[in-house]
Amino acid sequence: MLFLSIRPRVYYMQKIELLAPAGDLEKLKIALEYGADAVYCGVPDFSLRVRINRFSDKDLAQAVEYVHKRKKEIYVTLNIYAHNRHLEKIKKHIQYLKKLKVDAIIASDPGIILLIQKIWPECEIHLSTQANATNFSAVEFWRKQGVKRIILAREVLLSEIKEIKKKTKNIELEYFVHGAMCMSYSGRCILSKWMTDRSANLGDCSQPCRWGYHEVKKISVTDDQKRFRVDLEEDQHGTHFFNSYDMNLLAHLSQLRDVGIASFKIEGRAKSAYYLAIVTRAYRKVIDCDTPKIIKEQKAELDNLVHRGYSTGFLLGREPEHNFENKNNIAKFQFVGEVRGTENNLNILRVHNHISLSDKLEAITPEKNIKLKIKRILDYNKNEVSVADGGHKNEYYFEFDRKLESGNLIRKVV
Repeated sequence: MLFLSIRPRVYYMQKIELLAPAGDLEKLKIALEYGADAVYCGVPDFSLRVRINRFSDKDLAQAVEYVHKRKKEIYVTLNIYAHNRHLEKIKKHIQYLKKLKVDAIIASDPGIILLIQKIWPECEIHLSTQANATNFSAVEFWRKQGVKRIILAREVLLSEIKEIKKKTKNIELEYFVHGAMCMSYSGRCILSKWMTDRSANLGDCSQPCRWGYHEVKKISVTDDQKRFRVDLEEDQHGTHFFNSYDMNLLAHLSQLRDVGIASFKIEGRAKSAYYLAIVTRAYRKVIDCDTPKIIKEQKAELDNLVHRGYSTGFLLGREPEHNFENKNNIAKFQFVGEVRGTENNLNILRVHNHISLSDKLEAITPEKNIKLKIKRILDYNKNEVSVADGGHKNEYYFEFDRKLESGNLIRKVV
């Protein structure tokens, strides 16, 4: 048989899962190394990430083997809203995922869910947040359709999660805890399709909500009874009236655990390996030990990343904040390289950004940050140089004051 029987899940008492994104095979490895229990990924044709997704069928096969060797889990996204033209290719893709023995398929389209159940009846199905499950009746409906896990809509409040868990049985609940927020309802946006003919619901969003807009003529809009008025204003940078803050629920994991969330999900398949490592490690540490000291330390790490500002989204019942000025947090560090291996007393680095002998560096490991001093830099011909630059495939050799492990990341103080 091509598939394994689905492992039985233990509800209520099971370990909390940390689920991280994988935009490519290398990022998948980083996610697992820095603390993820499971990863999610997908090929561009059927996933809600098209242009920044480098996964191929061959990559998926390697990914499944890599993840399962480490006794972790891999979920594949098949969460577009399909049109007739997609269905034949989707059938073949489901057959391929069955052959690979992926741990679950994430889907939102009822038609795709029906195809999964016909082609691979034993497959574990996770309902995508795109399906907008916001109440216990919807969760119960999907449970009766054979769905094993619900990825709740981002709009669901903490009090509502508690009620959903109380009124439903034998189904897992997953919730986004970190990453970008959409102006639309759980990502069901038509703005991109309208403005650029690129459909967000087919994974090809051009993100008009992040664009700057400039005043052609001063605009004020009001409803027909003149109860509510909005003035569209701008400064020298334009205006960013759709732009949401990023979600950050690091300090609320224990509350989510207490109301029945089984999996904490990180958004960000388009983000860098450095971003993924820092975020995954932060949530791993707080899941394992959510003391005020650990939370404070890891919040500081998340603040060191470039972000649009953080909010708690809808979780606590407040309207999410918006970044009208489009200001990004100014990071204290810049990601500059990753360790690819060792040779004698040298570390082999893939360099992403400029490094010079005088730079103050830190190594990012799954456990901690380590301050580094550079003793020597050698280019790919082993010639000693004073700087290393990214933007090419050649690797550099670094002698630091300590040896690093393959997979460690390097950042410099800006």
